[in-house]
Amino acid sequence: MATESSAWFTHDRFGMFVHWGLYALPARHEWVMNYERITTGDYEKYFDHFEPDLYDPDAWAQAAKDAGMKYVVLTTKHHEGFCLWDTALTDYKSTNTMAGRDLVRPFVDAVRKAGLKVGFYHSLIDWHHPDFLVDGRHPNRDDPDAEEQNVGRDMAKYREYLHGQVRELLTDYGRIDYLFFDFSYKGDPRGEVWGAKGRDDWDSEKLLAMCRELQPGILVNDRLDIPGDFVTPEQYQPAGPMTEGGEEVLWEACQTLNGSWGYFRDNDNYKSPDLLVRMLIDGVSKNGNLLLNVGPTARGVFEAEAVDSLSQIGDWMRFHSRSIYGAGASSFTPPPDARYTQRGDRLYLHLFAWPFEHVHLPGLAGRVEYAQLLNDASEVFMQEIDPDAVGFHTGMGAQPPGTLTLTLPVVRPDVAVPVVELFLTS
Repeated sequence: MATESSAWFTHDRFGMFVHWGLYALPARHEWVMNYERITTGDYEKYFDHFEPDLYDPDAWAQAAKDAGMKYVVLTTKHHEGFCLWDTALTDYKSTNTMAGRDLVRPFVDAVRKAGLKVGFYHSLIDWHHPDFLVDGRHPNRDDPDAEEQNVGRDMAKYREYLHGQVRELLTDYGRIDYLFFDFSYKGDPRGEVWGAKGRDDWDSEKLLAMCRELQPGILVNDRLDIPGDFVTPEQYQPAGPMTEGGEEVLWEACQTLNGSWGYFRDNDNYKSPDLLVRMLIDGVSKNGNLLLNVGPTARGVFEAEAVDSLSQIGDWMRFHSRSIYGAGASSFTPPPDARYTQRGDRLYLHLFAWPFEHVHLPGLAGRVEYAQLLNDASEVFMQEIDPDAVGFHTGMGAQPPGTLTLTLPVVRPDVAVPVVELFLTS
């Protein structure tokens, strides 16, 4: 569970993921090179035309901060192999495109200036590198000579490259709080992939040790095929607190706005802002975080739908963030269509469905000294109905012993998810 190094992570709960690379030009998913079996030669046109003239990392950081996010994680290199910084280990980098500069440094500076934590994503996979072995997830996997293409390739040389790039990222940009490696696929329970790669291919223990040496206190995820500091459910919401070996572990759900990580021009499958707020609440109610992704365009801006979603989440967070920051799961059982989060002696009832006037809270009779709507701090009336009471005309009947009944306004507050703040007795 939480340690001194992870205290900020379990407090802040909400971060922004940014997937940005050459795949923003085709604008057909960040795995476009893989899905469409594009060769490195054909993919070169995106490198030749990468010109993010509207890139403004200060605007990115401000959008994250306004949404209530507390950390931002950037893809320094995705599976396509293109590097957003001025690495000394390859020419396949932003400084050699029309961008003409290191794009990671201004990102780090902007995020720090905004008072947010800095995170990097780094791909373990590299479909561009000449020594990365072709396997069942490689764009060349269906070539008749796919396995023959591995003759002369040397994963030891690729490991040296991988470790060298991580060393650059964790040495040249000051304090880095978070690192998301992506990904190992050896032993995938959904089905074995030929040539699948895992801990031995990355020399994961040595790589993780280097990360901790260079950046003491850094949080590293679980995708090196060895245990990390937190686990990373992707594109689903866990049913409850996550455990390993019967013990709770830190976790963070990584989610997209529309099902794609990179900019996808024609994908309109956007989650509504109120659904995104419910996902955030649901995660915190299970002791988890939410890392919500934005995929900037090839010119370096957030598309309008993303800006609108972030703005609406921020509207909710402005009035309800104290039910998120520093909060976690509660031992109390919420009523149907609701979630509890708890921070010390304050219990937060998030109402996913607005009931008619009354909501009954099991186990809270005699446990609450005051209740109010969080959005405006207006009092909510409480009562404990006699367990022997008989319902008659306008009088409510008995509730199970120990039940606290709240009387809510008929008109639902005009917020994405209404929240009742309950002050527990000491």
